[in-house]
Amino acid sequence: MTSSEDTALSPGAIAHFAQTVGASHAGEPAATARVAVVGAKFNGGITERLMEGALAALKDHGVPLDTVTVAWVPGAFELPLAAARLGRTGAHDAVVALGAVIRGDTAHFEFVAGECAAGLQRVALDTGIPVVFGVLTTDTVAQALERAGVGGANKGYEAAVTALEMVGLVAALDEPARSGAALLGAARSEPARSDAGRPRPAGGRRS
Repeated sequence: MTSSEDTALSPGAIAHFAQTVGASHAGEPAATARVAVVGAKFNGGITERLMEGALAALKDHGVPLDTVTVAWVPGAFELPLAAARLGRTGAHDAVVALGAVIRGDTAHFEFVAGECAAGLQRVALDTGIPVVFGVLTTDTVAQALERAGVGGANKGYEAAVTALEMVGLVAALDEPARSGAALLGAARSEPARSDAGRPRPAGGRRS
């Protein structure tokens, strides 16, 4: 996700900290990622723009669009369930959730936005794959439209890039575990050693 100029990570910060610790990981966008995108039809004119941004980001980073799965749900409240179903199939490396919740005159905004965010986080923790919150939570339609424009400022674009970066990071974090498991498996598969092939000492007796 983007930051303001005042809060953005400074250039070279990651490399600087990497020199002072034992191991450092920062995900690079994974062009081979299998991505699913879930969009909410409520406030669909905004979601449509976010979807265009997300697909543009995937294409810009080398992900073939014919490998992308898109699912549509009635509203933002339904995004977590669809994300969970997609995440549990094992067919996707990340899920991007898109929608817009715009504040009105009732408490509807707090219930929908909060439960949507909490549900998507739960899906990520339960499935172990990145689930990116690309849902706008704004006070006005104008604010939502501003965040669903063209280019990198589009929050759908930003969410898709975040998903690819998290796929790369998860793979990097899992690599030591995979390497360790491979070494352990090789050790377990090594045939048990015996003295059957050892040369016998003089006199035919085994030592």
